[in-house]
Amino acid sequence: MAKHDKIIIGNSTILNPVPVVMVSCAGKDPSKDGERPNIVTIAWAGTVNSEPPMVSISVRKSRHSYNLIKETGEFVINLVNKSLAKSCDYCGVRSGADEDKFKSCGLTSVKAEGLEFAYAIKEAPVSVSCKVTQVLELGSHDMFIAEVVAVTADSYLKDEEGKLCLDKAKLISYNHGEYFTLGEKLGFFGYSVASDDVFEKRMGYKKERDKYKHIREEKAAGKNGKKY
Repeated sequence: MAKHDKIIIGNSTILNPVPVVMVSCAGKDPSKDGERPNIVTIAWAGTVNSEPPMVSISVRKSRHSYNLIKETGEFVINLVNKSLAKSCDYCGVRSGADEDKFKSCGLTSVKAEGLEFAYAIKEAPVSVSCKVTQVLELGSHDMFIAEVVAVTADSYLKDEEGKLCLDKAKLISYNHGEYFTLGEKLGFFGYSVASDDVFEKRMGYKKERDKYKHIREEKAAGKNGKKY
């Protein structure tokens, strides 16, 4: 078969890669074993709105964290870097009903910024505090839609100009059942139409080729009436 000849593989959640995150939460009385701070590994997480900033996570009803989030309406999305990869996997295959996963993984729970009940993971490079606004029952999972109320990040992730540099965090992704570090930087938003000087500043090297340059030049000169 030729490289781009298609085969049918059936219906599945094949959208990959996806971010893998450690979602932390707690009950209203964390002194109780069943309500202590907990961590659940989630691969079905994403951004759903910009203004206000909103995210979603999808959780099975059978998961221990489900009732904690449902009861308090709070959770924290903790981004995962290379050093947290093993703990991330562990928290996805063990239940917080049976053990203290913070203790098992040697992680530190800290009160989440902007929330009343949920805890964040101190060792995470970035923690996103979320308040649930809606719960959608979808089938195997319920989707918690939430508004972002605060974001905290490790100080080393900011450069001299105050820009957040997430590439320094060495984040990981989840691809078809396996964990991967992020690889080579290929570009940035808008790089396909960026000027030479902007491209060089952002990428650190000059453009070697630009097949869209003639389109921009013709459009700027009014010679091309087509829309791209």
